[in-house]
Amino acid sequence: MSLAINDIAPDFEAETTEGKISFHKWIGDGWAVLFSHPKDFTPVCTTELGTMAQLKPEFDKRGTKIIGLSVDPVENHHEWAKDIAEVMGSAPNYPMIGDTDLAVAKLYSMLPAETEGGSDGRTAATNATVRSVFIIGPDKRIKLMLTYPMSTGRNFNEILRVLDSMQLTAKEKLATPANWTPGDDAIILPAVSNEDAKTLFPQGWKEAKPYLRYVNVDKS
Repeated sequence: MSLAINDIAPDFEAETTEGKISFHKWIGDGWAVLFSHPKDFTPVCTTELGTMAQLKPEFDKRGTKIIGLSVDPVENHHEWAKDIAEVMGSAPNYPMIGDTDLAVAKLYSMLPAETEGGSDGRTAATNATVRSVFIIGPDKRIKLMLTYPMSTGRNFNEILRVLDSMQLTAKEKLATPANWTPGDDAIILPAVSNEDAKTLFPQGWKEAKPYLRYVNVDKS
């Protein structure tokens, strides 16, 4: 069965480069990003894992854990980390799941449930759909899902931008417009009346349309 936004993120136990984890327990009370890879020692993913290592302090600031997944053994991940450090200047500083039985990939609908066998003999091409990003909230529900082709490296600055938006709108009765970045005007939800908005946003707002009210909540 396929997953959708607001579904409970499937829980699982797995071996990682930092030991065995129980996923929901590992997430704890914060946010989490799970991002997957079709195969170890692949070029695009090498750049992605190094980039995420460099960005980890930014995710830490947002109370967000990051975890990678590849359908290869944990021992391979440790060897791959040496290449990543050499090429990108940063080795993974977060856990990498070894999904040799493809269980997590199937659980998250990245491979069909009827896929047989394990990681042995499989190639990046046969695992092409294992190229996803999931953002999971403190309530353990899926907040975002993105799947990329193998030829396109992921923009993790965009993942941070979306995370900023979701963390803001989880606390405030707001949405964010196209191309929003922190500090830009947000949008007051249409369900909020003008009377209630006066209490929630005493700084006032700009009304483009009755249903489109811009407000700045930047406190920096």
